[in-house]
Amino acid sequence: MSKAVTPETSAGVMEVIPGVALSAALMVAGIWLADLAGHRILALAGINPAGKASPVSSVLVAILIGIAVRNTLGLPPACVPGVKFTVTKVLRLGIIFVGIKLSVVDMLKLGAIGIPGVVVCIATGLLFITWFGRVMKLPPRLAILIAAGTSICGVTAIVSTAPAIDAEDREVAYAVSIIAIFGMMAMLIYPYLARLLFSTSEQIGMFLGTAVHDTSQVVGAAMAYREVFQDERVLQAATVTKLTRNLFLAAVVPLLSYYHLRQSERAGSGKKVDAGKLFPVFVLGFVGMAILRSIGDGFFLQSAAWKNLTNQIGDVWGSRYLLGTAMAAVGLGTSFSVFKGIGLKPFAAGLIGAVVVGAMGFFAAFLLGRFVHL
Repeated sequence: MSKAVTPETSAGVMEVIPGVALSAALMVAGIWLADLAGHRILALAGINPAGKASPVSSVLVAILIGIAVRNTLGLPPACVPGVKFTVTKVLRLGIIFVGIKLSVVDMLKLGAIGIPGVVVCIATGLLFITWFGRVMKLPPRLAILIAAGTSICGVTAIVSTAPAIDAEDREVAYAVSIIAIFGMMAMLIYPYLARLLFSTSEQIGMFLGTAVHDTSQVVGAAMAYREVFQDERVLQAATVTKLTRNLFLAAVVPLLSYYHLRQSERAGSGKKVDAGKLFPVFVLGFVGMAILRSIGDGFFLQSAAWKNLTNQIGDVWGSRYLLGTAMAAVGLGTSFSVFKGIGLKPFAAGLIGAVVVGAMGFFAAFLLGRFVHL
């Protein structure tokens, strides 16, 4: 039997509405500003922005707006419960929805030749950045978030990893900002650098798909190359490579959770490695949606309705609306005062990590890309 709606339940729902509504409003503003800025960037790159998706992440813009509101106007006390609810529950639902964007079929399209290059780039980024974070004496959770964002899929990797390692809002905000900055730089520079370094379209696409951080930035870089150099295969290769990277999120989040718990155990925090915590419900939901996408692709691969449904769930509701609302809430919960004492070390870790992952992407594309055919 379903539980009856009690006055306590109604009171709880009413309590979170103001904070959720404020976060959603900032998300909408973030989408508008991201589209505006992205189209300006495309125009500067010589691309006609009409009908093109923005290369600027609305999730990033939402978190920046949230931070600006918190540190200028302040957060009304009535909004605090709803902001906390959004950062936890809405965030996890968004991650689950994003899972339907990914398909095992997409990974197989890349072929057995290209997948090892993706694995090497991810492993190198994770190992190097977490090691460099220890050398720089960064907060361990912040180093893990930067490593995940640089190595796998930018903002989505950060917000997916954060709950599994008990990251604080300020660490999430800092990591998202770092990844966005260096990912945007790579998006603007790498298409033209790739033209000089590689001889085949598959190599260029594989390089962009492994070296640029966020999915929107990868697509933006590949679109810039296509428009300037009239090469559609680069966009195809970059997209498939990036989707393959994204699929590894389901495996990497539990590994990073295990690493975090082991570090906490060694530090004597009292936390023990619990196998149940390595596969949180939202990660299982994420995997379930990816499986659903794979099955659906098998039955409805040529169906425009199926493609539109997965796009609405994954891109529109998952990435844009739910994760955008959650990141606006993260911004609303972040005061500039929390960044005191961190300094420029995280930016150094993000920069060097981006260079290392970019270098590995170059070697993977140079050695393996010539054998990949789409």
